[in-house]
Amino acid sequence: MAKSEITGRRKLKGNQVSHSNIKTKRWQNVNVQSRRVWVPELNRFISVKLTTRDIRTIDKIGFVAFAKKHGYKVPGL
Repeated sequence: MAKSEITGRRKLKGNQVSHSNIKTKRWQNVNVQSRRVWVPELNRFISVKLTTRDIRTIDKIGFVAFAKKHGYKVPGL
């Protein structure tokens, strides 16, 4: 299943609404990417599955701060 390892975000169920307002169930998938993230505190890369929103936030605040905010234990810290 497509799921972020840190935040736990996964697909949601929603409605597809047609022009005539008929509602049918559909899945809203998250954009999960496997990435190697550089962690300067450890001086190495860590491979994790992240959503694209997670990747953008990590670029802003850093991996360790992001992991601490979401309660993820960084291996090696």
